[in-house]
Formats: sequence, structure tokens, C-alpha cells
Amino acid sequence: MNHSSVLRTIPVIALMITALHSADADTLANGASSLQVQPAAPPAAEPFQLGDVQLLDGLFKTAQDRAVAYLLSLEPDRFLANFRKEAGLPPKAEQYGGWERMGVSGHSGGHYLSACAIAWATTGIPAFRERVSYMVDELALCQEAIGSGYLAAIPDGKRVFAEIAGGEIRSAGFDLNGCWVPLYTLHKLMAGLRDSYRLAGNQKALEINTRFALWLEEVISGLNEQQMQQILACEHGGMNETLSDLYADTGDRRFLALSNLFHHKAILDPLAEERDILPGKHANTQIPKVIGLASRYPLTGQASDRKASEFFWERVVRHHSYVTGGHCDHEHFGPPDTLNDRLSPATTETCNVYNMLKLSTHLFSWSASAEVADFYERALLNHIRGTQHPDGRIIYNLSLEPGHFKEYQTLYDSFTCCNGTGMENHVRYPEAIYFHDDEGIWVNLYIASKLNWRQRGIRLFQTTEFPFSETARFTLSLDRPQELTLRFRHPHWAGSPVELSLNGELQPTASSPSSFVEIRREWTSGDTVELRLPMSLRTEPMPDNPDRIAVFYGPTLLAADLGPVATPNADSSDFVPVLVTDRAPVSSWVEPTDLASI
Repeated sequence: MNHSSVLRTIPVIALMITALHSADADTLANGASSLQVQPAAPPAAEPFQLGDVQLLDGLFKTAQDRAVAYLLSLEPDRFLANFRKEAGLPPKAEQYGGWERMGVSGHSGGHYLSACAIAWATTGIPAFRERVSYMVDELALCQEAIGSGYLAAIPDGKRVFAEIAGGEIRSAGFDLNGCWVPLYTLHKLMAGLRDSYRLAGNQKALEINTRFALWLEEVISGLNEQQMQQILACEHGGMNETLSDLYADTGDRRFLALSNLFHHKAILDPLAEERDILPGKHANTQIPKVIGLASRYPLTGQASDRKASEFFWERVVRHHSYVTGGHCDHEHFGPPDTLNDRLSPATTETCNVYNMLKLSTHLFSWSASAEVADFYERALLNHIRGTQHPDGRIIYNLSLEPGHFKEYQTLYDSFTCCNGTGMENHVRYPEAIYFHDDEGIWVNLYIASKLNWRQRGIRLFQTTEFPFSETARFTLSLDRPQELTLRFRHPHWAGSPVELSLNGELQPTASSPSSFVEIRREWTSGDTVELRLPMSLRTEPMPDNPDRIAVFYGPTLLAADLGPVATPNADSSDFVPVLVTDRAPVSSWVEPTDLASI
């Protein structure tokens, strides 16, 4: 992998990111598309539509603004170049570099479609919807030119799938008939088209995805189970996810049947039997398969899909993850609870964390578990938030080697898998802040934001400088007084009790860490709740070495400033200072001085 930090100049873009105009609000994701399948397993907690939540000024809004500027500096025609070439049409611009000039050409275009659709939903900036429309129109032209329903930018892709349709299948794990993970790449395109339909209301994107899935059905219709499992031994992203989502969007059961065919038995069956077969496996190959199960479970109620999803999450989070919430070393799982000797510059791939957050959103909707929300916060604050450079570059692996440093991808010449997920990460912050049921609202994350629950006529404003501050203030604006339960997460790291004030008066609370503080009453406009979450210095040890510890302040993992990267021996862990503490409380040897620096 090329981790060069060589920069190209970002074109100057004048942006004014404001609250949505009232005319825009009704055209956002809310109601732009509707599911055609009634859930067989209704959620315990339902996420709000992305367009219902806007970030307010603060740490995450700053990161979102950077991502917006970067996304608008990218050129759609460069993502489309190889789609046009493979369709026999002349490219309109030069293809991007990096992985886009390799066998996974087109994966970045799928991520870019998703990122633009998400950014339209979360910011309301018209340029994002315009880019979605332009790219979808261009992809439709490419699909029409090919004529079969097939659509891809993969070099030699038509040959690969013609051979597969004829029963000729060859794979060594990351290749399929001589092509680098073609189904992985197609999954990204399908996901981008799905998001274009669901979040930007683009009907043509649904039509393209439908034609593509019918082509795929024809390709694999003549294969037996053994041949299908041979295909699935090659990394294939979350094809089961996008196909079950297409079933939900169309009601066409052929796509549910296709989703079931993309069930990789060697991985998913042991997970449903609660057997940890993860050691030695390529981590990000597995997570999207499990997300596929989690996406399908609400549609079918199939218990094994939920069981496998929950077991996988439990094993990864409790037995394979580092203190950042990330996992894997050199992209692979190791033995459970064995992390001490697996610290290197290649720990914790960003794609893995992106996908674990997606899986966590599904799991929270089933159980409303504070533990799931605690993990989400840990990974969001300590991995995702820290992967973005102020100029928009992102990180492939977040190094946990003692004394090491961050290595950033280039802006326009890398386009690795983590560039792709990185395009989405910093515009999708609003997706898991709030959930709801008929009784009220869960507040999972302390991020300055505005929630507009249109169906109930409720607006909730959260103002906070978290994690630099212990307090978060919530102000309600309602169309009419109404009874409602507000549930505030009591984080695992916060002491007891959490302080909650209602309209300035301190209220008794009885919550414990990793639970929710609930308050139910009839609310009126202007009511306020102020929450204080006590932060303190604390340590977390390695599971297999109690003498190797990480230092936190509240939710935030701390890192020492060891000077510039150019310092002699900066890349050698042998020159990192060692703390000798005699197991004294961390508060006796570390003192907070400047919380703004965390």
C-alpha cells in the first residue's frame, strides 16, 4: 500500500453551510423512498432519517465541513471514466489514480455516490444532489450501452462474469478468475445506487440496481451450491446486504432469494452456532457479510441471522478490539484476548471501524443496548474522529505501535478502500446520535446537533462542547405540549451518579454506568434538560498484559506528544519513554492541563 503524504492542491471552493431552508426540508431523505416490505421483526429502537438531524457548531461539525469541501473538490467524470470505457463510450476526463487504476476500479465511484447522497441528506447542500443525479444519469447511459444489465468499471469484468456463468470458477481468496475482488467492487456500486435512491430520492438509481440484480441472477442461476460457495471464498463485500435492501425497496422476492445465495457458509454458519472462527481471517472481508445478515433480519425475522450478528459483534468488541474500538493487525484477526504482541504501524484498519459502526447501528435498533452505544462512542471518538487530517486526507491504518505516528493517504492519488469509506465517515455523523420509539427518544451520543422529529412536531436542540466539557444541554421546541420519555445514555466511563437538571432544578437519578437515565413527563416548548457526565482520568489494561495500559480522560484516549516525526528514532518503539507507576492511581501521576488539546 502507498501511504505517501504527498499533497495536491485542493481547488478553492466557496461554501456556505447553513441550516436547511424550509423548502429543502421536505425534499430530503424523509419520505424520498419507502420500504415495500413490512418488517417481520420490528425494531425496539428506530433510527431517525438522516435528514432529521443536523450538526451544530462544534468538533464534529468542523470535521463534517472539511469532508464537504473535499467531496466537492472531487470530479465525478474522473470516477466515471472507466465505467464509460468498459461500456464502449469515450471517457470525459482522466481516470483517478491509485486503486482506481487497478482491478477494483469503480469502488471509489460507489463510495462517492454514497457520500454525496449522505451529504445531501445531512447538509442540504444542493450540489450534492446534483452530483448524484449527474452520476446516476451517466451510469444509466453506460448500462444501456452494455445492454445486458451489467454495469462496472472493472477491467475485463465482462470476461470474468461470462466465465463464471459458464461454471468456470477460480479463486485464491482475493481474486476471482484473475480479477481482484470483483464482487466487492460491485457491492460498493450497488450501495451507492441504493443510497442515491433512499437518501436523494433518485428513482433511476433504483431502476439501475434492479436491472443489475436481474443480470446477476442470470449469471449465477446455473451454478450449484458448491460453485456458489467457491465464489464466496473470494472477498465479496456485503452483496447479501445490498440484495436484501433491494428486496426491501422493491418487494421483489427474487432479490431476497439472491441475498440468501450470497450466504458464505464457512464463515456465517459457525457464527450462528456461536463459534469464534475469526483468528487468522481477513477482518474486513467478514464484517460486511455479517452486516448483510443484520440487514436481512428485520425483513425475515430469521433467528439465525440475528444470532450470528450478535455473536460476531460480541466477539469482535469484547475479545478482538483495542482501546480505540478498532481491531486487527495487518488487516487480520488474531487469537482472542491476545493483543499485547500485536501492536504495529498496521493496526486497526479504518474500513473495519466504519463497518463495525454500521453493524452496531443495526444491533442497537434491536436491543437499545447502552453497551452497543458505548462501543459506538468509543470507536467514533477514538478512531474515526482521529483519521481525518485538517486538509481532508484520511488514514488507512491507525497505528497503535508505541511512539508511532499517523500516516495519511493522498487526496487524489490513493483511492484505497479506506479512502472510500473515509469519504462517507465524516458526513454520516448524524446517523446514530438519536433513536426513537412510540414512547420517546434515546440520546446515544453527545454531539452538538438539532433533531427535528417531524411526525411528532418535536425539535430537540443539543448544545455541548463534549468531549472537552462534561455537560450537555437539551432544549425542546414543540408544536404542542405532549408526554414523552427522554433517555440519556449514562456512559460506561462516567461515575455515578450522573447529574440531571430539569429547567434548572437538580433531579434524583438512579442510573448506573452503561445504562440510560430516563425522564418521562409532559413537555412544553422551552423546557430544558442539563446533563453532567463526570469525567476523570482512568486506565484500561491490555487483556493479556496488565502492565501495558492506556490512559483515558472520560471517553477520550490520550496520546503523548513525542515531538515531530522527523525526530531521530521517532519510528522506533525502543525509544519511547516507559512510565513506572507501582500501580498508583493514574490521577497521582497525570494531571489535566488543557482539555482543548484532546
